[in-house]
Amino acid sequence: MHLLKKVFFFYYDGFRQMTLGRKLWLIILIKLFFMFVILKIFFFPDLMKKNFSNDRERSDYMIEELTQIK
Repeated sequence: MHLLKKVFFFYYDGFRQMTLGRKLWLIILIKLFFMFVILKIFFFPDLMKKNFSNDRERSDYMIEELTQIK
């Protein structure tokens, strides 16, 4: 437990004393939000929900696709 505490305070002090790094982390977080939220909404629709009406049909389709020998 003592090692975890030392590691935590190492990173805590490092982030607390950053100046340029805070702006860089903000840019990184904005980019991650954009990639995972905005792009998913517009470019990756839920095709399983669109093509099948219930969970049973979805699971049957997935089992068939995963067990097919190609």
